[in-house]
Amino acid sequence: MPQILTVADYLKLVNDTLALIPSEEVLVLGEISDYRVSQGKWINFDLKDEEQEAKISCFATTFQVNIPIENGMKVQVSGSPKVYERFGKFSLNVRSIDLVGEGALAKAYEMLKNKLATEGLFDVGRKRIIPRFPSRIGLITSSDAAAYGDFLRILNNRWSGVEVVHIPVYVQGQHAVSEIITAFETFEALAVSDRPDCIVLTRGGGSLEDLHAFNDEAVARAVFKSSIPVIVGVGHERDESLCDFVADVRASTPSNAAEIVVPDRAEILREIEMSATRMEDVINMELERRARKVDHSVSVLDRFIERKVRDLESTIERFSHSFDRFRLSLISTRQYIERNQEVIQHSFMRVYESAKQSATSTIRLFESFDVQKVLERGYCIVRKGAKAVQDASKLDRGDEIKVQLARGTIDAEVK
Repeated sequence: MPQILTVADYLKLVNDTLALIPSEEVLVLGEISDYRVSQGKWINFDLKDEEQEAKISCFATTFQVNIPIENGMKVQVSGSPKVYERFGKFSLNVRSIDLVGEGALAKAYEMLKNKLATEGLFDVGRKRIIPRFPSRIGLITSSDAAAYGDFLRILNNRWSGVEVVHIPVYVQGQHAVSEIITAFETFEALAVSDRPDCIVLTRGGGSLEDLHAFNDEAVARAVFKSSIPVIVGVGHERDESLCDFVADVRASTPSNAAEIVVPDRAEILREIEMSATRMEDVINMELERRARKVDHSVSVLDRFIERKVRDLESTIERFSHSFDRFRLSLISTRQYIERNQEVIQHSFMRVYESAKQSATSTIRLFESFDVQKVLERGYCIVRKGAKAVQDASKLDRGDEIKVQLARGTIDAEVK
């Protein structure tokens, strides 16, 4: 008798059976169709068979799909099969998607390139200058690749004494992206004093599939976010990757990256020699200019001194003549004084005696007006109050008066 199951139980049995399929070892190849994203995070699309009319419904989230996808792309999908109970629909829960073929890779490359360009990751204005004489260089590449040897060989041929801090990584394959990102994080985590002056991310050439890691969005953003200037040198001259556009400096090859990151010793020596020659020429020209200026100044000074000497000689000559005249005048005056000495002396004595007599007369006159002298001759001064009495008729009987004598004062009353 057949077993009877509910729909839910039957679907559970189907899903348990599907879970036995080793999905980690199975990659489903097909073409994307009916691709759509809802609410900015849920992705649904069909995976069609290119040769037969067969398709699988696929479900994923934007967090799982980190590459640009559009209808018509050929991809490899890894996931687990499941029948959703609510809809009764078979679907593949996607864990990862990898592009297959040059066409799909080229489409994804252009889509991501346009996206990053729109966000400003390629802007020339944000690119930094690489130090001309770095003392420490960070190198991110595979230690087994020819690019590693080429870079070090060119570096040592051009310049020596530079410390190279190498972080070996896979440059292609499933681990390449995570290892390159980790390498940038390692350099970023160093103390500022221990960080390299610049970082070189490089590898040899290859197809779009080979260069997948250098076209990965996460790697491009790691280059963009680096606080240390980055040089990217990938492949041959015709190869280009998104990391090339994001980098501060793009090198065409690993060897060209070495040529960019350090100067050529011979070229620097030529520059030093040319600079020394230019400096010598400038110094010689300056010395000549200053010598001419000194000669001119000395010439001007000579003319000035010569003119001042002539002026001084003229002044001395004029002074000599004036002094001679002054000396002769003094001699003449002295002789005149000597000849007229007696006359001058007699005139002086006459004037002196006259002045003496005049002074004596004046003294006697002043003495005659001295009140005390008059009082001593027997006279007196009568005062009524503060005024001297000159007329007796001005006095009345009974008036009190003061009589000033030569020595002393008498109070009296008029009778």
